[in-house]
Amino acid sequence: MPLSPEVLLLRVHDALGDSILNSKIAQGQVTIEVEPADWLTVCTTLRDTPALAFDLMIDLCGVDYSAWKDGNWEGRRFAVVLHLLSVRRNHRLRVRTFCSDDELPILPTLMDVWPAVNWFEREAFDLFGIVFDGHPDLRRILTDYGFIGHPFRKDFPVSGHVEMRYDPELKRVIYQPVSIEPREITPRIVREDTYGAG
Repeated sequence: MPLSPEVLLLRVHDALGDSILNSKIAQGQVTIEVEPADWLTVCTTLRDTPALAFDLMIDLCGVDYSAWKDGNWEGRRFAVVLHLLSVRRNHRLRVRTFCSDDELPILPTLMDVWPAVNWFEREAFDLFGIVFDGHPDLRRILTDYGFIGHPFRKDFPVSGHVEMRYDPELKRVIYQPVSIEPREITPRIVREDTYGAG
């Protein structure tokens, strides 16, 4: 039988102590936040502590908080969120850390803790530009090798920087500046003539 979120949170606090900056229970799931300097140590402890035994990494994703709360976010910009499962103990945990540097977000890789994190870290690197120090093969996974920028960042232009097309004369794919003019589309609203009349 799985632990209640309250008991799990107590066990996590016992194992990690002062490494936890914040913790909460929302919708039946425990979330903790840790410093990026403690990222690797915390994850290793979560895996190796018998009372926790988080042996399976379910997901890792990047988050750009720069537009959070309508752009009124005052904290660090880039976060990494990790979802863990203990198959033996049948409980789940969410772990979040914010990268120290907004200009060059870096975290240590978790490849030695959970090898399955490989492609998840590559995805966060490709889409958000978060570098995972020590990753053995950190390269783009979803965008093209020549792609410029990181498309999930909030400041990435909606139309992108370049477009590619097949050139029949050159018989190859070419890149060129985006030819789409940015525009704002306002939906047409149709109302009855008596709309709003008292």
